[in-house]
Formats: sequence, structure tokens, C-alpha cells
Amino acid sequence: MLVVAAALVDAKGRVLVQQRAGHRSMPGLWEFPGGKCEPGETPEGALVRELAEELGIEAEETRLAPAAFASARVADAHMILLLYVLREWRGDPRPLDSDGLRWLRPADLHTLAMPPADKPLIGALEALV
Repeated sequence: MLVVAAALVDAKGRVLVQQRAGHRSMPGLWEFPGGKCEPGETPEGALVRELAEELGIEAEETRLAPAAFASARVADAHMILLLYVLREWRGDPRPLDSDGLRWLRPADLHTLAMPPADKPLIGALEALV
């Protein structure tokens, strides 16, 4: 299963994370916004779609910078998570498909309860941001 996520980075060097909704798997955990690639989608195209659906923002594929990846077992499947850094977008992120949003410095992400695939990506973000 291929999953894409974005580390939206603001002018203060903070990263946006969202809290998984109560009706989803792993409810209450904090994650980087994104989701599954649909058949026929490129990872970048899928991420642009997911950011519009989850946060109500517009992003351009050319502004997505590949940053890191993680691999994790999820239920009966194996997931590859591709993380991109995004520093430019249009609109203000809103929690359209989550229970909340937080802007945090990468080092502060270590204090959050996160899905197993998201946690290893924090170190890469600390080096990049």
C-alpha cells in the first residue's frame, strides 16, 4: 500500500500535524496530512488531492519536495509512506477530516502519540527544517 504525506512548513519553521478522527483507525493519534494513492495516481497527484480534501488548501505538485520514507505493517498490509515537504500553498489549513491541527517545531513532534510509520520521519524533518 502506497501512502503519501506532507510536512507543511510555515515561515517560523513549524510543521503541521493533524489528529486522526475518532471514527478512523488509530483515533486520536497525530499524523502528517495525506493518504492513500488511488489507482492511476502519481504520488504527487494523490498528495495534492489529499491536501485539498483534508485541509482545504491548494498545492502544486512542483512545490512538493521529496523528504523521506517509512515502511510499516498496518493490519494485513504493508505500507510504504512517502513524506514530502511543502513550504508554499494557497489557503489556510482547516481540519476538514480530522479532530484538530497543531503547528509544532520538528523536535516537539517526539512528544506526540503518532502512528508507527510517522514517528521515524521526525528525525528527517529535524535535519531538513
